[in-house]
Amino acid sequence: MKDKDSGTPRVFLVRHGQTEWSQNGRYTGNTELGLTAEGRQQVLGSAQVVVGTGNLIDPAKLAYVFISPRQRAQQTSHLLFGETLSQASADKVQVTTTSELAEWDYGAYEGLTTQEIHALRREHGLDSERQWDIWEDGCEDGESADAVTARLDTLISKIRDLQGPNMHGERPCDVVLISHGHLLRGFIKRWLRCPLDMPLSLMLEPGGIGVLSYQHHNIQEPALMVGMAFPLKPTAGGL
Repeated sequence: MKDKDSGTPRVFLVRHGQTEWSQNGRYTGNTELGLTAEGRQQVLGSAQVVVGTGNLIDPAKLAYVFISPRQRAQQTSHLLFGETLSQASADKVQVTTTSELAEWDYGAYEGLTTQEIHALRREHGLDSERQWDIWEDGCEDGESADAVTARLDTLISKIRDLQGPNMHGERPCDVVLISHGHLLRGFIKRWLRCPLDMPLSLMLEPGGIGVLSYQHHNIQEPALMVGMAFPLKPTAGGL
């Protein structure tokens, strides 16, 4: 018997692998950095487990891949899919680089650690009553939470327009987003129709993969998949 949600489209969230700055806890928005050796291994490890025919991210079920324009995200895409995506793209998978998935523009906080940002804001006479919260306060000389929300909502609207007619698996319509830590956590909140400043703590490791979908095959019931079973790959000797 198939699961009751079988066929419902999914959105896979892929965070790029480790960079030197993510390893050091430095806010990395527009700065172009490649993956570290560890970062490449993180992505390749995820790809080995979840990407491929019969796996969680099955090219046969994919319709769209959206990628941040930043180098670290582009590199992650190539490592994640290898030749698999290029072969599938020839038939049906649309691959798009979009600024809607670029990391939060940190402005004056680019390259700083959280501790350094707090110190800078104190120098500027800010945060006398409470500590800085990017989800509410945004970034000096960078993006506000409202600006990031608008970006995310635009992309979510596109995805729901693409997936809406296929709630019961009428045609392959899974989506992969390859982006960044803050941006993808914000995406989850907006997917669930929550404001960015909602106190929902989310974690997504470098090279990690998250899953969103819908309840009851209903486009009006977006959901976060907090757990799922993995397909069992057949072996040469059988089960």
